[in-house]
Order: sequence, then C-alpha cells, then structure tokens
Amino acid sequence: MDLLDNLALGLETAFQFENLLYCLLGVVLGTAVGVLPGIGPTATIAMLLPITFSLEPVAALIMLAGIYYGAQYGGSTTAILINLPGESSAAVTAIDGHEMARQGRAGPALAAAALGSFVAGTVATVVLAVFAPPLARAALQFGPAEYFSLVVLGLIASIALARGSTLKALAMIALGVLLGTVGQDIYTGTPRFTFGARELYGGLDFVSVAVGVFGVAEILRNLENEKTRTAMVRRIANLWPSREDLRRIVAPVLRGTGLGSLLGVLPGGGHVLASFASYAVEKRVAREPERFGHGAIEGVAGPESANNAAAQTSFIPLLTLGLPAHPVMALMIGAFIVQGITPGPNVINEQPALFWGLIASMWIGNLLLVMLNLPLIGLWVRMLQIPYQWLFPAIVVFAAIGTFSLDLNAFDVYAVAVFGVLGYVLIKCGCEPAPLLLGFVLGPLLEEHLRRALIISRGDATVFLTRPISATLLALAVVALVVAVLPTIRRKREEVFVEDD
Repeated sequence: MDLLDNLALGLETAFQFENLLYCLLGVVLGTAVGVLPGIGPTATIAMLLPITFSLEPVAALIMLAGIYYGAQYGGSTTAILINLPGESSAAVTAIDGHEMARQGRAGPALAAAALGSFVAGTVATVVLAVFAPPLARAALQFGPAEYFSLVVLGLIASIALARGSTLKALAMIALGVLLGTVGQDIYTGTPRFTFGARELYGGLDFVSVAVGVFGVAEILRNLENEKTRTAMVRRIANLWPSREDLRRIVAPVLRGTGLGSLLGVLPGGGHVLASFASYAVEKRVAREPERFGHGAIEGVAGPESANNAAAQTSFIPLLTLGLPAHPVMALMIGAFIVQGITPGPNVINEQPALFWGLIASMWIGNLLLVMLNLPLIGLWVRMLQIPYQWLFPAIVVFAAIGTFSLDLNAFDVYAVAVFGVLGYVLIKCGCEPAPLLLGFVLGPLLEEHLRRALIISRGDATVFLTRPISATLLALAVVALVVAVLPTIRRKREEVFVEDD
C-alpha cells in the first residue's frame, strides 16, 4: 500500500505543469543529442547544468534525467536510417537496423526500437520503484567506515569496466581525487593546492570541470575527426511492424529488459554493456543465427530494450547510496549538490516528492518519446546536415555564458578552457576522462568518510576490516581490481610466449 501511495505522490508531482514541461524539454533535447553523433548525453548535461540552477530542484532533475534516457532512444534513429550511431549504446542497433532500412523496412525497425524502449523503460521504472526504498533503508545502517569502503568499491569497479588500459583508468581516478582536494581542508579550513588563488579556496567548480573535460574536449576531438555526413533516407512507409514482426520481438524485448535492468546498476558503461550482451544472447538463442547481421528485427528490439532498461536502473545506486554508476550519474550528483540536496538514502525521507516525482517522470518521459519521436524522424535526419563548424562554436559560446552566469566570475570560464584542453590531451593520450570525473565527485566523500571513521575509532585503521559490511565491500573491491588487471597480465604473458617462440 505504501508503494501505491508513493507512486501516487510521484505522479502528482510529475504531472505538475512545470515538471511536465521540463520532462518534455528533456526528452526532446535528449533525442536530439542522441541523433547528433559526437556530442553525447554526458557533454550535453554538463553544458546545460548552469541553466538548471535557477529551476526548482524537481524540474531540474526531471529535465536532466529526460536528456539521458532520451539520448538512449535518439541514438537508434540515425543508427537505423544512415548507419551512424548517435550514442555509443546504439552501435549494436546499427548492425541489423540499418540492414532492415536498406531492405525498405526502416519503419518496422524504428517501431521495434520504440516499442522495445517503451516496454523496457516502463518495467525498469517499476523495478526502480520497488527496489530503491529497501536499498535506501539498508543504506541508512551504514557508518563512515562502510561508506568509505563503498566509495572505494565504486571507484575500483569503474576501473574494471573502463575501456582501454587499467593503469590509465587508475591514474585518471587518482587525478580526479587529487583535483577534489583543491580548496580548504574540510575540518581545519587550511587552504590546499590553491597556489595563492583566492578563487580556488572553495575548490574547483564542478560545472567548469565537467563542461571542460566532457563538453569542450569532445568538441575539439570531433572537429579534428569530422566525418562527411550524408543523409540518404527513403520515404519511410509501413511504420507499424507486421504480426510476424511483433511475434519475433516479444521474447527479445523481455530478455533485453531483464538483462538491462540487472546490468544498469553496474558502475561504468552499464547501458553499453547491456546492449552488447543482449545482442549476443539473442544471436545465441535464435533458431536461425545466420539472420543476424542481415536484417534480423530481434537484433534491434533486444539491444534497444536492454540499453533503455539500463538507463533507468542506473538511477538506483544514485538515489539509494549516493554513488554514480557512470559519468552522467556523476553529473546528476553535481546537480543534486548544487540544488542543496545531499544524494543518498536520506533523499527518500527528506524529499519524498522529488524522489518519487523523478521516478514517475521516467514513465511519462518514455511515453512522450514514443508519441513524439516517430512522427519527427524527418526532422532528426535533417539535423544531421548541420555542419559541425557552425554547430559546435554555438555550443561552446552557450556553455561559456551559462558557466559565467553562475557566479559572474570570469575565472570559471578560464577554468572551462583549461579543463577543455586537459580533457583533449587526455583523450589523445588514450585516457578516458570519465574516471577522472568520478574521482573528482567521489574524492571529497572518500576523504570525509575516511577521516570521520578514523576519528571515531581513535586512529585505528583496522575499523575498516573489523566491521563486517565494510570488510565485505573492500573484499569485493579487491575482486574487481583483480578482474580489471587479469586481461593485462594475460596479454603480457602471451607477448612473452610469442617472443620466446
């Protein structure tokens, strides 16, 4: 009964005119972001953060969430129509989706993606509503030692699921934690790493770091590697799938939804992992696996359901533990903090309208995506014809104005430029900026809970091992680190064997 009452509160909050308007704005922006390759939801949310600070907390978070799961949907449109995934998780959809478009079946492919996304989003929202409250209650039993170990696990797990070198991912985590220590000491107020600049006494601005490392750096990278984009799309007919198509997509949608709901809570790229895993599962269980890669509708419905379900359930660790599952959730934590809300298990008790309103808005947002996006396919394809050299300068100017408007401080704009160059250099060196942002967001929490636990235990560091939950979390962190390092060790052994031969 409590669940129904809470959902009623959430629907009442989400259906308020302002919140409904920003939900619509979020999903439309998110779809546009998913369609345009190279920008991505992380960079977009980072650059839009400044304009949300003047909004009510519920409206701001609903809009940012809509941008995220809207981008998961939008990425499939261009993946199917012109074989150009606008979002990383849509890369798998392009394999069979574009083949269907070439065969004149773009309509059923787009409809399968839309229906799968809606079903998966709806089910995952229910999963979020059912499992988030008990997890939040369990998290209230955590003390400083448990929170420290939980943050360590989150950081290590993000390394385990990062692409590329484990050592580079670990270095990015460390750099992010170090950047998080800039400013005044949390207990003594002593300035640290400020180099005499008073603007740094309050620490590095989260928006400046996020906009620079993700927004500006991604724009620089895309300008360097601009691809020729052509939109050659036939008139789309027969949008609704046939009865045979519907029969084929039911099981993949259900399997993809379950898989995505589970993998979405993992730190790192849970939605990307979910879409690839779903495609692999569908190909393995298919009676005719040779159809995959040649226009199998199951290869569209399964991955699209998986990545949309994962997008919804990735909010579970954010809302219950205050831990981001990936960079977008790290930005959401920043939005919570700037709005004066401490993300974590207390949100459900202290801000029930926000907590349940955000969850209810996800169902409304998924419904809006289905209602709006299929009729607007022509508009999204035309957007692809906007030259990068016109689009990106406008985005940079908009981001700079938004960042400056927060505190009317030119130092923040200079910081955006510095971190933009830093992010670009890191990308060129093969380092992912996402672990850096996770380290920057979680670093202060790591330090605070470490020092608090040591103060309570009077300097006894064994407190992290003598408390059962803390010890379990640290053990899981060690396992995650081993999982991350093993492939590197295996590759080195293979190289040694080849040299010996």
